[in-house]
Amino acid sequence: MFESFGFETLTPVTASLYLALAIGVAFGVLAEITRFCLRRALTSTDAQDRRAAGGVWLMALAVALVGTQAGVGAGLINFEAHRYLASDIPALAIVLGGLAFGAGMVLTRGCASRLAVLSASGNLRAASVLVLFAIAAHATLKGVFAPLAAALAAVTVPFGGALPAIAAPVLALGALVFALRSGAGLKMLTLAALIGLLVPAAWLGTGFVLYDAFDPIMAESLSLTAPATATLFWAIASTAITPGFGVGLIGGILAGALASALLFKRFAWVSFDSPAQTGRYALGALLMGVGGVLAGGCTLGAGLSGVPTLGFAAFLALAAILVGAKLAARLLNESGSVSGAQATKQALQPAE
Repeated sequence: MFESFGFETLTPVTASLYLALAIGVAFGVLAEITRFCLRRALTSTDAQDRRAAGGVWLMALAVALVGTQAGVGAGLINFEAHRYLASDIPALAIVLGGLAFGAGMVLTRGCASRLAVLSASGNLRAASVLVLFAIAAHATLKGVFAPLAAALAAVTVPFGGALPAIAAPVLALGALVFALRSGAGLKMLTLAALIGLLVPAAWLGTGFVLYDAFDPIMAESLSLTAPATATLFWAIASTAITPGFGVGLIGGILAGALASALLFKRFAWVSFDSPAQTGRYALGALLMGVGGVLAGGCTLGAGLSGVPTLGFAAFLALAAILVGAKLAARLLNESGSVSGAQATKQALQPAE
């Protein structure tokens, strides 16, 4: 469709950069207001806060499911060649990566998307994790960890493909029912629904509107792992590469979250409390970076954007992330790992 626009200087890659900037800004604003984070829905010590966070996340997922599959049904979105729907999936890499990512987001007190939002809100802990996360992910894609990743990815099982289309409304209805009963509030659920709409908007934009048979680009949606590596590489070699969707998405999220934090007076400088805490966050960033690549995405890429494809690989990755987070929270006893004033302080910071 892109070639029909008649642009003479704008390429699909550059157009995807602008599209991602707009989507990223919207996500950054909405995620900052709603405190959008799957980790909080899994491990928050406050039961009501945990249910509300889960309701927000599931409302976004419900809308993403319906919107994405509506696009598929209309023939506007095609996932036939997408890795999430491959017939043979790298199950070992996905499971190990998901477990590692889940454990990492517990150690860092936030999923990757939440840490990106917090980084723009003045949280230096989150910013440090985001940088280390990008470095670890890049090392797994193209660096010292790449041979290990390739070896794990070589172990495949033939039960890939996708769930039938009827699964989308069934899953969406279940998510919607939980969301409406979560106590999250109409305002937060409405904003969460808008987050969900960004998923099919991105799939539609990159996979249909910007599709050019002579200069094709990859269909993409909301994610953090691949965009973080693309942004890191562009930041250190910008004269050699053209920024695309990933760079625009990260830039947009940071800009949107910063604007929202400043507007609502939530911007505040926050740093590490101790060397031990620094080490914990660094380890979590490493696990998230390596795990995100092995699993094929994070809670945003494999979860919010991946599950709506109905690909088995996305469901397996999300399940592994959930198990990894739960196991890490239980083993580390996160809520009791600090004491005294430090415990009180961290309890007031829901996702860091």
